[in-house]
Formats: sequence, structure tokens, C-alpha cells
Amino acid sequence: MKNIRSTHIILLFVVILGLSFIVGCVQPTVSDVTAPTVASAVPIDGTTGVALNGTINVTFDKSMSPSTISVSNFTLMAGASPVDGIVTYDDASLTATFTPIANLAVGTAYTATITTGMKDSSGNALAANMSWSFTTGAAVDNTPPTVISMVPANGSSGIAVTDSITANFSEGMNIATINTTNFTVKAGSTSVAGSVVYDVPNHAAVFAPTANLAASTVYTATVKTGVKDLAGNALVSNAVWTFTTAATGAGPAPVNLRTAGNFVILAKTAITNVPTSAITGDVGLSPAAESYITGFSQTKHTGYSTSPQVTGFIYAADMTPPTPAKMTTAISDMQTAYTDAAGRPLPDFTNLYAGNLGGRTLAPGLYKWGSSVTIPTNVTVSGGANDVWIFQISGDLTVSSATSVLLIGAQAKNIFWQVAGQVILGTTAHFEGIILSQTQITLQTGASMNGRALAQTQVVLSQNSVTKP
Repeated sequence: MKNIRSTHIILLFVVILGLSFIVGCVQPTVSDVTAPTVASAVPIDGTTGVALNGTINVTFDKSMSPSTISVSNFTLMAGASPVDGIVTYDDASLTATFTPIANLAVGTAYTATITTGMKDSSGNALAANMSWSFTTGAAVDNTPPTVISMVPANGSSGIAVTDSITANFSEGMNIATINTTNFTVKAGSTSVAGSVVYDVPNHAAVFAPTANLAASTVYTATVKTGVKDLAGNALVSNAVWTFTTAATGAGPAPVNLRTAGNFVILAKTAITNVPTSAITGDVGLSPAAESYITGFSQTKHTGYSTSPQVTGFIYAADMTPPTPAKMTTAISDMQTAYTDAAGRPLPDFTNLYAGNLGGRTLAPGLYKWGSSVTIPTNVTVSGGANDVWIFQISGDLTVSSATSVLLIGAQAKNIFWQVAGQVILGTTAHFEGIILSQTQITLQTGASMNGRALAQTQVVLSQNSVTKP
């Protein structure tokens, strides 16, 4: 009897051990509990002159449950009158489309609404209903859009391996159709990985390669007939053009800014300005709101703002979609570029001149300092047009007043200043290159800059000139 009981106990112990082993081997499933968000809505909130035969589109940030994309959860109203339509969902583009059964009325205000009845593929609902409005024009639009210009231009050469590729359209486009399916870049038959964003005020699609392009290589960019205007008219034929990248220069590979390279000033917490400054290029702020961009006397538009001090556009995280998604991507790309620059190994020069660059001439290469760097008198950056400089600075970077960074043969777009501390450009100083600061960038009164100020906190301006390279 004792032997039987002992055997049972041993068997039970073995079973328990076995179950424990099995449970231990089973990895817990991580559930998706994040609510979906709207990346863009077309027509954009507040748009006027919308074509009578247009569709209403909402693009989400994740895959949605098709059964929840319905006329009960996606409505269009003219005042208190509902508009009859058909709602469809395309999972490839993450886009829900409301197509009115008949043309919309002339000169009429419409309000579109999507509800929390819409859920993602994991069952998470939208956090809140979303409504936006637009006003129709007087005509049906049957005219197809065209690509009116490309950057780089067709047949151009010597293009930087970090450059984005842009197609400018003849009219406003449906954001949902501007994607990597309809805008491709290839080297021969090899596709280039990248992301595509739509620049609303310029009616432009911008392809930003994920990695640097290859040097001395012919690339073919194609915008396909899948892109459509706001009335649903497609390109008549693919727009195809080629360009050739520049030869490899001396020094390290350049830092790929991706979509952060679309901005001349980019920050996370604030951009302050003492008028009057002259900024050439776009200005962006995220996750802080536009109220933290001060001193520019902005005029608000749908999805962006303008200023007499900015030759370009101003974007912030709280503007109408698709701007919030655009800014989130740009900030992420800025941080990735900073990490890339900071992590480059095997410097050519370490703690050169103990961090005092005054009066020196700097050849192409990777430089590293475990301290702050000062430029008390003029410094010269000398090399070829395709050469690259990366300066890794673990402390601050200070340029004294009335002091300049001078270029001989070098290009500002190929000079990267990675600074873990803050950057101070003194009164009337002149600076060349792209600043990637983990903290704050300050341009004191009258300082000028040919490059980009990309800060992970704030950028402080005071009657400055900042020009994109």
C-alpha cells in the first residue's frame, strides 16, 4: 500500500513538473490595446472649392476591421440633411472612403463624421468621434492632375546620396493615394526602401529613402497612375524620370536626415523668435503645439501656417491632419539621425586641439570630443563638394560673437555637428552645417546660419538669418 501511495506521489510530482515546464515555455501573448488614430482626412478640414464629384477619405494609422467601416459609422451631412453614399475600406492603404451616390450641391457646407464604432483589427475603437467640414465649389472636376516638376530634375547628376525625391503636382491630391505603392524609386530593378509624405501647401509628394542612396548610380523615380486628385481623377500615365547620384567623397558616409531634412528648423518643445528674422525653408514643432512657436506673427491656414519672416511653411503637432502624422515622423527621423551621427565608430581625430577650433582648418573626417567645443575665432572647413564631416561633441558647442565657420570647397549639407549639450551661436556669428542637438540651439542677436537647426528641445532665435543648404 505504501509503495502504491509513493508511486502516486512520484507520478503527481512528475506531472506537476511537466506542467510547470510547459507553462514556462509558453510565451505570453502581447495584446494590442492601442486605439487607432486618423493620419489624414480628405478633403482637409476647412477646405473650400471642393469638386462636386469628390469623395471623402480617412486614412488610419493601423489596419482596421472592415466590418466596422460602414455608413452607420461614417456619415456626411449637409446641415441637418444626411447624404446618401457608399462606404468602402482598402486595407492596403488603411483608407476608408465615403462615395456620395450623386454629385454634391454647389457652394454647400458639408460635415463628415466618423464614430467610435470604427475599430481596428484587434477590436480597439477610436478614442472619440471625429468631425470635419468642407465647402463645395461650383463645378465638377474631370481634369486629370499632372506632375509639373520633379526634384531632382530629370537627367540631373551629382545628386547627394541623402536627398529626398519630390514630385510636384498641378493641383491638390488625395493624400490616401500618395504612398510607396504609387511612388517608387529604383536602381535598375532594385527597389529603394523609403517613406512618402504629402506636402499639402506645395501639392507635392516627397519620397525619403530609408538609407543613403548608392554613389555614382542612376536612379529611376516613378509616380504611377494610382495617384489621384481630390475628385478622384488619376494621372493619365506614369511620370518617370532619372537622376544620377554624386561620386563618393572623402570622409564618413553622410547622415541621412530622412523627412527631418524637409525642415530648416525643427524642434520638440518650442521655437521662440525675436523679430525680425529671415528663415528660408520650412519650420516644424512636435509634440508641442503651435502656441509654442512665438515671434513669427503666423497666419493660420488648413494644416499649416505662414509668416512674413518665413519663406516656406510652419507646421506644428496640433494642426489639421495630415500634419500631426507628418511631424511625428519628422521628429522620429531627427532623433534617428542624431543617434546615427553620435554612434559612428573609429574617429579619425579624437579631442583635437582640446576642443578649441579657433584659427584651424578642418579636413574631411569623423571628429570626436569628450568635452565641449569652442570656436573663439574663425574656423575653416576645407575639402571637396562631396566630402563629409561629422563632429561628435559630448558637451556644448559655442561660437563666439562675430566669428565665422568658413567653407573652402565644402558644402554645408555635408557637414554634421552632433552636439549632446546646447549650441550657442554668438551675436553676429556665422555658421555652416547641420546641427543635430540633443538639447537647445540658441542663435543670439544677428547670428546667421547656412544649414539646419534640429533640436530635441527648443530653438531660440533673435533677428537671425537661417537658410536651408
